[in-house]
Amino acid sequence: MSTRKTTLFYSMLIAVASLAVGMVIASRLDLTPASSAQSIGIPPMNSAPLTGSIDASTFRNIAKAATPMVVNIKTEMKAKAQDLTDFFGGANGGSGGGSQPDDLFHRFFGAPGGGAGGDQDDQSAPGRGGNGRRRPKEQTTRAAGTGFIISKDGYILTNNHVVEDATKIEVSLYADDADVSYKAKVVGRDPLTDSALLQLIDKPNHPLPEARFGDSSQVEAGDWVMAIGNPFGYEHTVTVGVISATSRSFRVTNGRSNDMLQTDAAINPGNSGGPLLNVRGEVIGMNTAIITNARSEGNIGIGFAVPSNTVRDLLPQLHTGKVVRGRIGVSVLAVPREGFEDFGLTKRAGAIVAEVTPGGAARKAGMEPGDVITQFNGRPIANNDELVKMVVATKPGTTVPVKVLRNKQDKTLNVVVEELDLEAEQNQGRRGTQRDDQPPPEEQATGSFGLTLEPVTPQMARRLRLPSGKTGAVVTEVDPDGASAGALRQGDVILSVNGKAVSNAVEAARELQKIASGRLAQLRVWRGDAEVFVPVKKD
Repeated sequence: MSTRKTTLFYSMLIAVASLAVGMVIASRLDLTPASSAQSIGIPPMNSAPLTGSIDASTFRNIAKAATPMVVNIKTEMKAKAQDLTDFFGGANGGSGGGSQPDDLFHRFFGAPGGGAGGDQDDQSAPGRGGNGRRRPKEQTTRAAGTGFIISKDGYILTNNHVVEDATKIEVSLYADDADVSYKAKVVGRDPLTDSALLQLIDKPNHPLPEARFGDSSQVEAGDWVMAIGNPFGYEHTVTVGVISATSRSFRVTNGRSNDMLQTDAAINPGNSGGPLLNVRGEVIGMNTAIITNARSEGNIGIGFAVPSNTVRDLLPQLHTGKVVRGRIGVSVLAVPREGFEDFGLTKRAGAIVAEVTPGGAARKAGMEPGDVITQFNGRPIANNDELVKMVVATKPGTTVPVKVLRNKQDKTLNVVVEELDLEAEQNQGRRGTQRDDQPPPEEQATGSFGLTLEPVTPQMARRLRLPSGKTGAVVTEVDPDGASAGALRQGDVILSVNGKAVSNAVEAARELQKIASGRLAQLRVWRGDAEVFVPVKKD
């Protein structure tokens, strides 16, 4: 090799080596250009135990420090006039009735300037049809809620129900005048935890304050807390109370619930999405719902907040615009306190499969109503709520071994987890099991179960949508004080009792009478459009 070629070779070698070293150094010093793909950092969390005493200035200092990061949210959405009557209460019900928590997710916000209903923009005269009736028309509904800033980039956390279906979102900040607001957009929503991530489109010319997070897993009943929000349009209202309970099960939709923090800190319509703070001024929850009664739509001392750890863990998925969860297509029941031995269990643990969705993952794997799920992916199941949490946390597409107890025998099924579509699931639940008028009761003794049974006629089978080839006994009456109250209902068709198929009311009554007092009747029932499993303890 000539001297010139040798020199050129080593020069190129040195250049390549220098480039490689330079890239390593740059990566170490973070000198390389940042990726254009944006991501959101999970805010740090302070897990240190709460210590120290409460004095006269404690809550004043928390309010001063935390209020600037709390924002007021005003939304607009389109709704038909007939929907507004149903939503905000008409002549038949007012606007604050009901005492069930799951009724409140879409009511727990207030109209700007006071009141719990939405303002309506009557922008055009209502049209009338040929029959003189008013045609439904779209109107602009205004409502208000609360949120809190979690990053200097303008990301804000709030409740899903505050911004769901909103056509316009405006945010006002504590540091600005009351008439100054900034447009915001929805980045991601999660109806199951009632969480939403927003981002400011318009930015203020001053730095944004950020929320500090505490560890909600360390919260205990009796801890002091502060809520800051926008109740009834009264901006940045501060209230103080205590944690009343932790891990309070709160039903979101049929078969699905969240563990919530319960508090007696006064939260009202408009507080939705605001922070619940500990005595260090750290966010440990997001205020979400209240219990009301027919006499009051406001606070009666029972409010609920989504634990901050729950929302914080969802932030990466909320930032992508979609939260992905698993589903296997079953509804489950708790194992009864008494009679669990009848399933072949040695202790009260597991989850009873009440219903298997046709065409779902569990059905494809061979799961049946009445199976008791004892293990999921190798982990023992303590109760039905724990099973649901395990399933939703599993990545869709994963094949999971599920151990079940069927007829007191262990069986392992391989289930391919599906993706949860909460909206489709809710719509399926809303279909209900409405039927035509029920047949007149025909007396048939059922021991101590409090049931009146009747044979299934061809006409009745059509009315109850009973598949061809299935026979049984239809429940025509349930004694409200009997053993079956709350478990069985009119129109249920009993297909089998303790694994033995029954073809008519006489056979069903005979099998039920065989069951000893205090023991369980394990029933296969046709209800609506599916076969379900129902355990009933005999009095």
